[in-house]
Amino acid sequence: MDIMARKPETTLPIPVRRALRKLGADIRDARRRRRIPTTVMAERALISRMTLNKVEKGDPKVTLGIYATVLFVLGMTERLADLADPKHDSTGLSLEAERLPQRIRSPRAKKPKGDG
Repeated sequence: MDIMARKPETTLPIPVRRALRKLGADIRDARRRRRIPTTVMAERALISRMTLNKVEKGDPKVTLGIYATVLFVLGMTERLADLADPKHDSTGLSLEAERLPQRIRSPRAKKPKGDG
């Protein structure tokens, strides 16, 4: 079976599937804490109840835009903008620092003038 014929869930790495399921469960919990019924939540997000159900299960076939809209309805968009922010990319920052010249990476103590 070629990779394009597989279901998206089976081609995703396990950590990605887990993260999506956790996101869905967190969205469901946030909706419940706010006591928003599924019908009202779906209406506010301009999606069907079936799509909301898929979101709350972490379905990878649901578009990122729908997840973002649901988070917006819940008032939780502030962290969405920071997901791939370079400030939080420890791997990228480390790799970038390795490419810097040595004199910039580790500042040496300067000798006072006149010593010598």
